[in-house]
Amino acid sequence: MAEKATPVTPEEADDIRVTLDLDNGSVECKVITIFEADKQDYIALLPLNEDGSDNEDGDVYLYRYFEDEEGLPRIENIESDDEYDAAADRFDELLDDELFDEL
Repeated sequence: MAEKATPVTPEEADDIRVTLDLDNGSVECKVITIFEADKQDYIALLPLNEDGSDNEDGDVYLYRYFEDEEGLPRIENIESDDEYDAAADRFDELLDDELFDEL
């Protein structure tokens, strides 16, 4: 079986960007984390300001995350409110755990 992920260094992992084509234009996002909820992988993306800096609004985009048959990363919209709520709840738990670890 072929390797599915492209290896990156920890420094590179902190600076991975994704460009989303939305109805109102493109937005560059920083990957916060990829996590699992209810046996499905999700990705949390932080939209960046036009100058490439982190936004301070607290906006985070959540999408389903998977790798296609060639091992390339893909995202897709979360269609149901229940699924989105489950992913958002899990992401909130991860944030709470990280904040607790920092204390």
